[in-house]
Amino acid sequence: MSDSSDDDIPLAKSNGRVVSEARISKATDKKMDQASGSTSNLPAGISIRNGPVVDDEMDVDEPMPNGHAKRKSRASSSKAVKYNDDNSDESDDAPLAKRQRTSKQKAVESDSDSDEPLAAKKTTAILPPKASETAIGEDSSDDDDEPLTSKLAKEKASIEKKAEKEAKAIRAKESKAKKAAPKKVKKEEFDSEGEVKPKGKRKFNGTAVKKANGVKKEESDSDAPLAKKKAPAKTANGKVKVEDVSPAKKGKGGKEASAEEEDEVYRWWDAPKKEDDSIKWDTLQHNGVVFPPEYEPLPKNVKLLYNGIPVTLSIEAEEIAGFFGAMLNSTLNVENPTFQKNFFEDFTDEVKKTGGAKGPDGSKIAIKDFSKLDFKQIFAYYDGKSQERKARSSAEKKADKAERDALEAPYTTCVWDGRKEQVGNFRVEPPGLFRGRGAHPKTGKVKRRVSPEQITINIGKEAMVPAPPEGHKWKAVQHDNKATWLAMWQENINGAYKYVMLAAKSSIKGQSDFKKFEKARELKKHIDRIRKDYEKDLKAELMADRQRATAVYLIDKFALRAGNEKDAENEAETVGCCSLKYEHVTLKPPNTVIFDFLGKDSIRFYDEVVVEEQVFKNLKIFKKSPKKEGDDIFDRLNTTQLNKHLTNYMPGLSAKVFRTYNASFTMSTLLKGLKNQNISMQEKVKLYNDCNRKVAILCNHKRTVGASHEAAMEKMTDRIKGLQYQQWRIKQMILDVDPKQKKKKGAEWFELDEDLDEAWILEHQAFLVKQEREKIEKKFAKENEKLLADGQKEMKAKELTERLEVADDLEKKFKKENKSKKVEAEGKGASAEKFEANIKKLDDRIATMRLQAEDREGNKEVALGTSKINYIDPRLTVVFAKKFEVPIEKFFSKTLRDKFTWAIESIEDEDDWEF
Repeated sequence: MSDSSDDDIPLAKSNGRVVSEARISKATDKKMDQASGSTSNLPAGISIRNGPVVDDEMDVDEPMPNGHAKRKSRASSSKAVKYNDDNSDESDDAPLAKRQRTSKQKAVESDSDSDEPLAAKKTTAILPPKASETAIGEDSSDDDDEPLTSKLAKEKASIEKKAEKEAKAIRAKESKAKKAAPKKVKKEEFDSEGEVKPKGKRKFNGTAVKKANGVKKEESDSDAPLAKKKAPAKTANGKVKVEDVSPAKKGKGGKEASAEEEDEVYRWWDAPKKEDDSIKWDTLQHNGVVFPPEYEPLPKNVKLLYNGIPVTLSIEAEEIAGFFGAMLNSTLNVENPTFQKNFFEDFTDEVKKTGGAKGPDGSKIAIKDFSKLDFKQIFAYYDGKSQERKARSSAEKKADKAERDALEAPYTTCVWDGRKEQVGNFRVEPPGLFRGRGAHPKTGKVKRRVSPEQITINIGKEAMVPAPPEGHKWKAVQHDNKATWLAMWQENINGAYKYVMLAAKSSIKGQSDFKKFEKARELKKHIDRIRKDYEKDLKAELMADRQRATAVYLIDKFALRAGNEKDAENEAETVGCCSLKYEHVTLKPPNTVIFDFLGKDSIRFYDEVVVEEQVFKNLKIFKKSPKKEGDDIFDRLNTTQLNKHLTNYMPGLSAKVFRTYNASFTMSTLLKGLKNQNISMQEKVKLYNDCNRKVAILCNHKRTVGASHEAAMEKMTDRIKGLQYQQWRIKQMILDVDPKQKKKKGAEWFELDEDLDEAWILEHQAFLVKQEREKIEKKFAKENEKLLADGQKEMKAKELTERLEVADDLEKKFKKENKSKKVEAEGKGASAEKFEANIKKLDDRIATMRLQAEDREGNKEVALGTSKINYIDPRLTVVFAKKFEVPIEKFFSKTLRDKFTWAIESIEDEDDWEF
């Protein structure tokens, strides 16, 4: 059913933008077919690459019968943004105290999971790396000449076929169950109070869970597989007694190691579902928020200079100047013209508003030129304070942290329906300069200090309202039990509302994640009908229907976000599928589409994809003349209409559910095809990562290669070579204790690996000596700190000199070995057998590190973490861990294990759980 009128409307909107006709005439369809020409051999549905395109590499948007002019794609560079390149060699006397960037700084600044912003495009371009077989876990020994993209497309098509078959099977099974119902309940299945006795596993929102007297898995960092870990007893109210959770963590006398362990664990996934899902809590008590410390004025001898003259500012203006001055070493920001412009506007407004700037003689100084500002004194002051903090002893740092933790402790938890829950962001963000992500138009603007008068508190009616800071009051206090936030205020940059919410590990956040993945599971039943319908509507006569079908195709196949129209004056011009404009889509015949726009968080989205011929044809129609830059491609569709249409298939279905469904179903299908093999733990982890990597590629969850990747790979290579050098030395020691081994094993076995040349060995030896010295110095300093903390005298420098003799001896030993080409045996009871055992251990370490290096290399183009945390149902990871007897710690950090406790424990006894 169409969301628009059947009647034709004018070709131009009131705001001057061109809009498509209501119906697509047969003549237009025919013209587009004629313009298409040849067909592509590339398979549809797979991203070709996600990096910039060289201008002269191809012809795009070729002339069509409708008069659409030929248009070249825009070229850009994948390198990091650089500002003020012409001034990069300025002296230290420059007002901004610019410093020459080291290669290390460049690597850090340019390391990103995303391409550079559109605003930073340059005239040259670098072609992105294409997916390698390593990158997707394919067998590199395969001698098949079939292109990789073709293999991926076939695999994706196969998975979609399975999805269609499974959807039909699920609906058939449900239909059969409805016909068979209702069934009579046997008398013996009732308990003494007339309630039906639970049989087997109960269902919670359609998911099998344990009974109320289930058990909780013992938390452990051991490598024991999940299935073999001891389970503590659980009480009837769905909570676990602390004494059963982790006895190993108790101190002497049976006392608990921390306050957190004194609380019972709330197993919400075992609890009965509430009748009214909109009611989030019945009682709520919390202590409000933590405000940042008040501003400390600069010393009188530290001044902002304007044209070389020290100026005196109001406290408010001085604080803003300090924001900029303190971050002079962040050249990526302070050398950005947009950042400078926005800061200068806000700063000068504050100066004017608070009485102006004054010189040493009290005369007013008009600050009109940003380039005349000199922040060096301010930077030196804040940098000095930073160095002082870093120079503190470990004992001082620990004491400061303990004091801070004690002050913040009351704010870290709240009491939600009588149980303690962790609060997430309880700190109010301090004032500063807004940075934003990507090419945000408001970068550099001043984030104002948030006062209690701006904050609304949400709390239970019977609870004690937290007291605001002295002399202040809250904006409002409300008791909305349908809201899950504890405090809220509006920030001044984008007018967005900031909320204090519960932590990711809390039951409320867990339930939100659970519902998200259950919604994706429910989509399994309908995905075949949705795909069949949008494929049919790709040829619809009504423009609204055809645009909607094309948008759903792009969202389903290429994981585009739905997107909304933005107010360019108040928000960053970020877009998604429904808000794509003419200039964001470039068409390369016969059926390649290039997307290039600012996506979520102002991060550039660039992808080159092959689409179905009908989709390519539709996009040509949506772009046809007289449309031009600035005009909407989907001018008869918005996100609200799209999501409203999707709810016809299932309640609550929206565009974003497709990303979760596609990732989880693909992962589920890939994991089903794996067999538990007799392989090492690292190989099992790599097997999982290979599946995760395929999900990221097949679902188009990609990223560009980070600038630090090459350095990281070089470091791993050096570590492997270091182990190989260690092996060579041990082999030489074998010859030292038993020269006959050379004849027995063959001279080749004792030769130096060809990767280890003389220059590298000398460099590595110097590194080992330096490492030994640093290790000794660090241990010496730590022991001295402990002595001082215990009230004893610290050791003298002479002691350190004596200890460093070990490093000196190592240096001499290497020099002797290099000269004599012989290595003397080390250690007590040296024997060939002992040395061979050590070599075997090093072989295992080298094999493991090579697997890790291969894994890292394969991950360089895909964001595995994003897929695993946000889009792949965590229960699939748990199922893999159980099946392959891999500790869940290998896949989820402690933070993620807390976040996904519901996933780990809800299917603990579910051997046959499926997505």
